[in-house]
Amino acid sequence: MSGKSGRSRSRSAGQAVSHPAGHTRQRDASPARSRGTGPTTPPVCQIVGYKNSGKTTLICSLLPYLRERGCKVGVIKHDAHDFEADREHTDTWRHRQSGAEAVAITSPRRTAVIEERGSTLEELLALMSGCDYVLVEGFKTAGYPKLALIRSEQDLPLLEAPNIAAAAVWLGNRELEEAVQTRGIRLFGIDDTAGIAGWLWQQRYFFQNFNI
Repeated sequence: MSGKSGRSRSRSAGQAVSHPAGHTRQRDASPARSRGTGPTTPPVCQIVGYKNSGKTTLICSLLPYLRERGCKVGVIKHDAHDFEADREHTDTWRHRQSGAEAVAITSPRRTAVIEERGSTLEELLALMSGCDYVLVEGFKTAGYPKLALIRSEQDLPLLEAPNIAAAAVWLGNRELEEAVQTRGIRLFGIDDTAGIAGWLWQQRYFFQNFNI
């Protein structure tokens, strides 16, 4: 899946590291969304990796760090297989089993919409316009800046995905570290959650305007 059509993605991943976008607007210490200028696209960073690489674990670890900075964070997950979000025999499940193409349920604190169709990443991001940051799990071929999770040599092809800005690797494997560094990509240890969260925060303006 590609990024937004007709918009340039010519900036290299190395630029995201060597020219931190946050440096140009240090006076703004608030969350990344523009204030008083109408709806804007929140910063988007994709977390990509092969199955069981730790994507969900990393995202769950990053969320508290971003929330501490005042961010409302949205998460989008791509699942290659069919999934069931509502439990069997609940009312929404019964509605869907009876043939409803879309089911919505809401309470004073929570809303869920289940549709019998897939969605593009852009459609899902439009639903996240009220967030200050969006972390996307998967969608390897989409055009947003990415953090790649590299566990072994078999994962190195991930570095060829579009717009890899950083990689988190299991440190101690010299071949993996060199493969990342020779591409000019920012290198993190897989357990450096605070460092990754700090990088996401520092790069928020770059990520927000990447496809604009």
